[in-house]
Amino acid sequence: MRKHLFLLFLLFCLTPFGLAQKAAQPAPLLVGGSFSAQANNPAQTRAFNQEARDAEVANLRTQLRNGQYHEAIKRINTLTANNFMDDRFYLLLAIAYDGLKQYDDVIYSAGQAIAVAPQDARAYVLRAGAYMQHKNYERARLDVEAALKLNPSSRLAQNIKQELDGQQAKAAPAKKPGKGLPRWVIIYVGVILLGLGLFVYLRYEDLFRTPKKAHSRKEAEIKDQYDFIRQIGEGGMGKVYEAYDKALKRKVAIKRVRPELVRSAYVREQFLSEARMVALLRHPYIVEIYTVIETENSLYLVFEYVDGQTLETRLDIDGRLPFSVVKAIFKNVCEALEYAHAQDIVHCDLKPGNIMILENNKAKVMDFGVAKKIDNQTGARTVAGTPAYMAPEQQRGFMRKQSDVYSLALCLYEALVGQVPWTVKGFDIANKKIVPASKLAPHIPVAVDALLTDALKEDPQERIQSVKEFWARLSAIEPEQDDNPEKTHY
Repeated sequence: MRKHLFLLFLLFCLTPFGLAQKAAQPAPLLVGGSFSAQANNPAQTRAFNQEARDAEVANLRTQLRNGQYHEAIKRINTLTANNFMDDRFYLLLAIAYDGLKQYDDVIYSAGQAIAVAPQDARAYVLRAGAYMQHKNYERARLDVEAALKLNPSSRLAQNIKQELDGQQAKAAPAKKPGKGLPRWVIIYVGVILLGLGLFVYLRYEDLFRTPKKAHSRKEAEIKDQYDFIRQIGEGGMGKVYEAYDKALKRKVAIKRVRPELVRSAYVREQFLSEARMVALLRHPYIVEIYTVIETENSLYLVFEYVDGQTLETRLDIDGRLPFSVVKAIFKNVCEALEYAHAQDIVHCDLKPGNIMILENNKAKVMDFGVAKKIDNQTGARTVAGTPAYMAPEQQRGFMRKQSDVYSLALCLYEALVGQVPWTVKGFDIANKKIVPASKLAPHIPVAVDALLTDALKEDPQERIQSVKEFWARLSAIEPEQDDNPEKTHY
């Protein structure tokens, strides 16, 4: 009997201990708001090789170009939640948040992008813009200066720097006014100037009363004919606006030429004559000029409105493009220039900002507003264009068809490398020898180097002589098997 009681007592003591041990076992982990069904089994990481990462990045960039920012963010979060990681996701997240104007998230994502890829200027530009929105100008300036060191040709970084300089000028304390001149001195000088002006007017009265030949006719009020929607660009010749033609019920692009460029009656008439001549160009890959409107203070060029993205903007997003994509874009650009040259018209201002990319990598050349009619023997004499893309003879005021070939080669180099040759580390300034494009990124075929060398000759007589020859050589070059612009040697 005692033995049975002892066994019962022992069983009573041990039972709570066993229950406590069982209760002490860890509970399932809470992951993402739900209990994990496999708490004791390690998560299986799915394979995510280079090819899969590149495909995902390409898909995300397409979404960003189409303005699908929420979808891009959701896709990246899904991938990272499943251990699908890629360093480029941080930059793409920053671009998406920037599109949504979520500037705190832009700063965070751009900071992560800089941590994993400190040589990529785009992340610095995005973070600088976000700091600008928060009025943190000191940090914005540090980032934009870093971006310009990495890529001096970044138009977005240059625009932010100009805005920062403007903010700094506004914030500068006004100078305390010094002691002014005595009032009698001011009145005395004013009387003398008034008398001098009256004498000049009476002496040369006929000149003041001469009717203006260029502006005697009634001029159209452009704002009565067009609704200006927004500014979409700015260049050396003036500002470009998206507008709506009330009469023809269509969108147009209007460039307002800077007044100082056409202040002279002679220059104004010459500009009008050349603009009307260019308006006769009709080609599927040239943005058409509809009309030229002259007002008392300025000139307006009314263009066909093209819904696309400039090559300059595309490069600010992607950094550089695959050779196969560049080849498709430049096919249309070469066809447009070849047509213009057949009419003895040179573009004079070919640059990535004047190449509009449409769907399926089709392209149109725009802004023939400074184009010139040339003589096949002597060319044209004038200075016009963007300095970074001008041929040597063009900078001296002499333009010919080979000048457009030179600018075309610079655009090709920048599309493949991400920078113009003059800003690439290793450029030989003394001998004006550029770094071969294939040395900077393995996706660029070596044959491109010879094409660029021949198209960028200093002497136009030694240069590739026509756009037709340029395209014949470019079209003969096949893309590399691994046409991936993300891999670089710098």
